Amino acid sequence: MKRIGVTGHRGIPAEARAHIRAGLRAVLRGHQGSMEALSSLAVGADQLFADIALDCGAELTAVIPSGDYEQGFTDPEELAQYRRLKALATREVRLAFPYSTDEAYYAAGAYIADHCDRLLAVWDGLPARGHGGTGDIVRYARDLGKPVTVIWCEGLKRD
Repeated sequence: MKRIGVTGHRGIPAEARAHIRAGLRAVLRGHQGSMEALSSLAVGADQLFADIALDCGAELTAVIPSGDYEQGFTDPEELAQYRRLKALATREVRLAFPYSTDEAYYAAGAYIADHCDRLLAVWDGLPARGHGGTGDIVRYARDLGKPVTVIWCEGLKRD
């Protein structure tokens, strides 16, 4: 089974969404055979990836960084989307962090990088804004020698 993980920005500019969806779909549809998709189901790239992966027939593994992770979803629609995707997951990996901290986010991203065969990064190429951000996880995966596919619209800045 091919394992594909995701890391990416929460804030995706509206003008980039169609391009990013198409890029994610192209990579996932280009794979032959069974597939496992690893995502923390955060708003933005994680949820886009999870939705598309499920649509492409992948088994979803939800990597939950902390015990209070759900409390970070302040928008009711975003929380509902998180719960919907989590309910569709074949497997859930819950990390032992009680609270959502940068350390917990980094650990979740590292878990995904450690357990995937390829990492998709919805990333503008800029450094992470906090420890455990997209740039940190891309660097971590590359240091492991994992293939990383970056999907972004050149010249656009994240929200």
